[in-house]
Amino acid sequence: MGKVAAAVKVMPQSPDVDLDDLQERLEQSLPEGAKINGVERDDVAFGLVALIPTVIVPDDAGGTEAVEESFATVDGVESVEVEDVGRI
Repeated sequence: MGKVAAAVKVMPQSPDVDLDDLQERLEQSLPEGAKINGVERDDVAFGLVALIPTVIVPDDAGGTEAVEESFATVDGVESVEVEDVGRI
């Protein structure tokens, strides 16, 4: 079984959200078998900055769905969107 790398855009609820704290909470929320391999920050508008973690998950049924669901439940997250997926 291989692995999949997915860039997941996580939009905070407001520009006031502490991005370092949000990143830590995202890492803690990961389902078993998934890990974050780097995080980029993307300036969106009006001081709002999105986090784009690259998440490595096993290539099995469900793919990134469990990661998306866990990220969506983290306090301070407005939306979660997979931007890019590739096998590694």
